[in-house]
Amino acid sequence: MKTPVRVVLGALAAGASLLALTACGGSTEADAAAADGKTVSITHAQGTTEVPVNPETVYTFDLGVLDSMTALGLEADGVPETKYPESLAKYNDAAVTKIGSMKEPDFEAISNGNPDLIIITGRTAASYEELSKIAPTVDLTVDATKPLDSFKEQAGKIGTIFDVETKVDEKLAALDTKIADTKAKSANAGKGLIIMTSGGELTAYGAGSRFGLIHDVLGVSTVADIKSEGSHGESISFEFLKTNNPDTLYVIDRDSAMGTSGEAAKAVLDNELVASTNAAKNDKIVGLDSNAWYMIGYGLDNTAKMIDEVASAL
Repeated sequence: MKTPVRVVLGALAAGASLLALTACGGSTEADAAAADGKTVSITHAQGTTEVPVNPETVYTFDLGVLDSMTALGLEADGVPETKYPESLAKYNDAAVTKIGSMKEPDFEAISNGNPDLIIITGRTAASYEELSKIAPTVDLTVDATKPLDSFKEQAGKIGTIFDVETKVDEKLAALDTKIADTKAKSANAGKGLIIMTSGGELTAYGAGSRFGLIHDVLGVSTVADIKSEGSHGESISFEFLKTNNPDTLYVIDRDSAMGTSGEAAKAVLDNELVASTNAAKNDKIVGLDSNAWYMIGYGLDNTAKMIDEVASAL
């Protein structure tokens, strides 16, 4: 993680320089940790890794992690090649080092960049061993079966690595307040269904899924038992929507998130079967921000945005 100012302490003048910087307000605990070469053991989804505290050059493939770093005033030096949403738009700049796609790392580019830390999650989990040969690598995948606890653990590890635990605690406390307020509203909001449209097809997601925040954390009742495997949901028909008749329909437009051509979700759902549902009759078909839900996911700022979207529809 590059900072605007480089502080280089000579071996003979280290003490005097540090005192001078402190007097001017130019030194921080994080700077000192980096200068001292401190490390910390981080236990993650694929083991335990010794990583530098406040690493200088950081690569990450996960937009949720990138969102959390941004929320904490941190920057990544290497990111995947993708279309970044407005909240992360600065990473669209060609001057920012690109390290492959979100699923396929460019090992040569990563090695040439000599990072101090690589952060991965589910999309690049299979490349963990190869990336670990290049630099300390941690897999901070959020466990969909316990999303809130897992996300808090992930955020805590980011706080530990970058020596910003207090900022993380403040962000998580604010999220807890939002969650409590939203759960109070959801108790009497009826049953909901989460669907994703892609290429004119429908996929449903339920509790314990990648979008399970709505049910597992925010307390919206499920309209049906949805089967899911990994990041994939259950393929459904329009008849399924009519039969199960959700009170609220939460819609994610994958084509929009991926920037691919395809019929917009609103057009896909414009038919008599959907119109017969309580969700349609009561104007409760909620178009979720596809970038926030599909591309970014769990991040300290983005999770707050997702909670707000659900709360506003209750």
